[in-house]
Formats: sequence, structure tokens, C-alpha cells
Amino acid sequence: MRNTYIIIIALIVLGVGAALILGAGRKAEAPEVKTSAVEEKPESEAAPNVTVGTVKEFTVAGKNFAFTPSTLTVQKGDRVKITFKNENGFHDFVIDEYGIATKQTQSPTTEVLEFTASKAGSFEYYCSVGTHRAMGMKGTLVVK
Repeated sequence: MRNTYIIIIALIVLGVGAALILGAGRKAEAPEVKTSAVEEKPESEAAPNVTVGTVKEFTVAGKNFAFTPSTLTVQKGDRVKITFKNENGFHDFVIDEYGIATKQTQSPTTEVLEFTASKAGSFEYYCSVGTHRAMGMKGTLVVK
């Protein structure tokens, strides 16, 4: 009976050792997930407002206490991709009418939001942290 335990323990040790040796040097990587068919460009080449097919891309910078740009314009039915870059302070980015919001985070952070502009009109986007909205940290999404 004792020999059986020794053999079982030896097999377990060998199995764990082999797994460690074979797995050494490999990095665990998350699978690549594509959220749109838009070809990404390096930041230095990207324009703040780029149309590719039916996707409108914007980069919105958040600083104490403003968004740049303060107006985004799209057509009804466009797919909209907003990259929010919190460059200074503790902020978020919210558009109530489309039910989208980033997390409230301390700079520097970047978060990407995507949605379809299904409603025409002018919609305020803003920072929901404290009194930031009242202090002028807001902008307008215009859907024609």
C-alpha cells in the first residue's frame, strides 16, 4: 500500500514539473477582440473626426473642467466610436440619451465607447463627477 502512495506522489510531482517546464516562457495572452471593422491608425496619424464607411470616430479629451472638442456632429444611423481620454483629474464621459458612460477614473486613462446614432437631435455629453457639469465640463453631440 505504501508503494502505491509513493508511485502516485511521484506521478503527480512529475506531471506538475512537466507542466511547469513546458509552460515556461509562454505568456498568457487575452484573445484579440475586434469591435468594429475600422482600421486603426497610429494616434499621430488619426484625425479627431474620421469617417470610414459608416463609422464616425472621435477622440474627446477631458481636462479640468472642459471637453475638447465641445461639439461632435454625426448623421442619424452612423456608427459612432468615441475614444475618451481623461488627461487631467477625476472624470467620466456620459450621454444619457444613448445610455452610454465611461467609468469615473483618475487620469491618465482612456476608454472607448461605441453606439449607433439612432435618434436625431442635440444631446449633451458631460462629466457626472461632483459639480463638474455645472462648472462647464459638457459638450454637444449633434445628430442630423
